Parts: sequence; C-alpha cells; structure tokens
Amino acid sequence: MSILISAASDPASSQSALGGVAQWAVDIMEAIGAPGAGLAIALENLFPPLPSEVILPLAGFAASQGNFSLVEALIWTTLGSVLGAWALYGLGAWLGRNRMRAIVEKVPLVDIEDVDKVEAWFLKHGYKAVFFGRMIPIFRSLISIPAGIERMPLLKFLGLTTAGSLIWNSIFVFSGYFLGESWHIVEEYAGIFQKIVIAAVLIAGIWYVTSKIRSYRRRKAQRAAEES
Repeated sequence: MSILISAASDPASSQSALGGVAQWAVDIMEAIGAPGAGLAIALENLFPPLPSEVILPLAGFAASQGNFSLVEALIWTTLGSVLGAWALYGLGAWLGRNRMRAIVEKVPLVDIEDVDKVEAWFLKHGYKAVFFGRMIPIFRSLISIPAGIERMPLLKFLGLTTAGSLIWNSIFVFSGYFLGESWHIVEEYAGIFQKIVIAAVLIAGIWYVTSKIRSYRRRKAQRAAEES
C-alpha cells in the first residue's frame, strides 16, 4: 500500500497531509523508501525552510503502513541529519575565522567585539549548543556553521549531532508511527513551537538593532560634543 493512498483514505486529513512539502516527501519515500526520508532530512538541514516537523512524522506514518520498518526510518532520518549537519560544518570550516571576521566588518551595526563575545560563548558552551541545538527549529541547521568555524573536533561534533538528532527524530517519527493517519497533528503542535522560536529570534533581533542604533547615536553625539 502506498503512502499516498493511505493518507488520502481520510478526506479530512488529506488536504492538510498531502500538500506542498508533504507531497514532495511522500514522492521521495515512495520512490526509494527509507533512504528517501533520510535524503529529505539532509536537505532540510541545508535548507531550513523545509520543515522536519512534516517530514519526520510522515516517515513514521510510512513505517506504520509497512513501507519500511520503524528502525529503518530512525536510522535513515538520523543519518540524513548528520550528513546535512556535516556539510554545514564543512562550510563553516571553509569559511574560517578570518573570512568570517572580514565579512562581519562589512556588515552594518555589527562590531568585531560582538563576534568576539559570541566566539567566547561558543568556546565555553559549544558542545551543549551543538547537542541541544539539534532540537531547536532553525538553530539545528545553523549551529553547525560556527562549530565548523571554530573547528570543533569532528568526532565530537558528529557524536553530539547524532545523539541530539536521534532524540529529536525519534520523538517525531514515533509520533507519526503511533498516530497513523492523524500524523499531521504533530505538525500543528510543532508549528506552534517553531513560531515561538521565530518570534523570540525576531524580538532579539529588533532589540539588538535598536541597541546598536542608540549606541551609535550616543557615540556620534559624544564626538560632536568633544569637537565643539
């Protein structure tokens, strides 16, 4: 039985379940099975707008329909997470500290001192950031880049990424497996969490830009006062 036919058997859920990214993931998994779920998750790491909150429970649902086993779903999705993270780690390693600092110097409202603070924080908390970052939307992709820039030991990076990804993936794959044709419920609740994270990032970004503008104006006024 194909994933498409199984999901479409519930008219109320088919419209939600089989649109956009979900249909694309269905097509890949129907074509190559569990490795398709891994490929979709690898791409999700490289392109964060692709939501793992859709792909992972859908992989669990596919396993519940006998398209592949639950163990295969977990292994391949975790492998996809690790490969995607490894690619971004490589990008960060290629970028390096010098290139990164040269880019930052050209970005308005960002000071090298801010970069130094972030770097110091990552050196102190980097292992925890990589592990727990795998369970936070958006950050689970981006956290691999500073790990590469700082040349975190590769084996430790891969180990932490594997462990964090396995936990995150298991939650969603098992949810899709046991919810069956109602797998899209997971997407709805995960979407709320993702919106909270995005809102928090936007608020932090607005606060940062506002503080930088105020600091710039204070320095400008101070220089004007000294010159007068």
